[in-house]
Amino acid sequence: MKRSRFTEEQIIGILKEQEAGAKTVDVCRKHGISDATFYKYKAKYGGMDVSDARKLKALEDENAKLKKLLAEAMLDNAILKDVAGKKMVTPDVKRDAVAHVCVQHGVSQRRACEVLSVDRSSMRYRSVRPDDAVIREAMKKVASERRRFGYRRIHVMLGRQGIVMNLKKLRRLYREEKLTVRKRGGRKRALGTRRPLALPLRPNERWSLDFVSDAFTDGRRFRVLAVVDDFSRECLCLVADTSLSGARLARELDSLIARRGRPRTIVSDNGTEMTSMAILKWCQETKVDWHYIAPGKPMQNGFVESFNGSFRDECLNETLFSSLTQARAAITAWKEDYNRNRPHSSLGNITPSEFAMKMAMEKQAA
Repeated sequence: MKRSRFTEEQIIGILKEQEAGAKTVDVCRKHGISDATFYKYKAKYGGMDVSDARKLKALEDENAKLKKLLAEAMLDNAILKDVAGKKMVTPDVKRDAVAHVCVQHGVSQRRACEVLSVDRSSMRYRSVRPDDAVIREAMKKVASERRRFGYRRIHVMLGRQGIVMNLKKLRRLYREEKLTVRKRGGRKRALGTRRPLALPLRPNERWSLDFVSDAFTDGRRFRVLAVVDDFSRECLCLVADTSLSGARLARELDSLIARRGRPRTIVSDNGTEMTSMAILKWCQETKVDWHYIAPGKPMQNGFVESFNGSFRDECLNETLFSSLTQARAAITAWKEDYNRNRPHSSLGNITPSEFAMKMAMEKQAA
């Protein structure tokens, strides 16, 4: 912007001359300005004295400075957002990031280094270290032939080929080529507890669960997840499917808890679904005590084992299943009949639903 050749004090003086009675044309001719310039001065400084003009000038300067600072801050923010997804650790990556910022945002190298917190001395350094192309190729060849070899064994194999080097150097090249072998740790099993269990004293205090297997008429196998309330002997759910994983078991338990509430304890055997990482995580999140029976001791999970016997004898062995849809319908119908109509000898020959209702009424009466 072209700077005015008159100061604020001089402009105020010119306007004062016109206000004192001098003609505008004469004032403009005297000071060598055009009518448009005069009226621009009047629009900006009309009615002001020298102190007011100085304050206006100071405010304009401060406003311009703030605008410049805001523009610089917005540019810095745009630069940081541009490189936010890049992991700048090595000098090569930092140099590439600075060059990218200089080209894309039109800033100087000094400014880019300042915004990205990069030392400018590293921008001009060029490594004189050899690229070790022969060693890298030999190392990658051995790693491709023996995929489970780590850098120590590769070091031995290269030594047999006559390529001798420091182990630390090979380790650095090994990591730069991203040849690190993925570790195969043993599957972590849920530990739970195997202490003797006391009998439950109220409904929904302890659940037992197990899996039952059967086959369709074409020979394909399917499984059924059975969950039983150990106090009321109610069958809480029977889930049939061709595959039931630990994650699926956790989802079914979440659905069951949403309907009935959370039990204090769940009892099961040591099957792979019950000892999976999904169940371990589920127990940690829900704070449910998962009790595992001793291996080879199904009698310790007697409630659900007794239920499984009745389920197989009265439903699975009595029906030929041609499809999963038919099996689910028949199993659901049997579950409702078991809970509502079938008398249970250990409950005094009343149904599990009647027993649960009786316990609820006694609790209300108490």
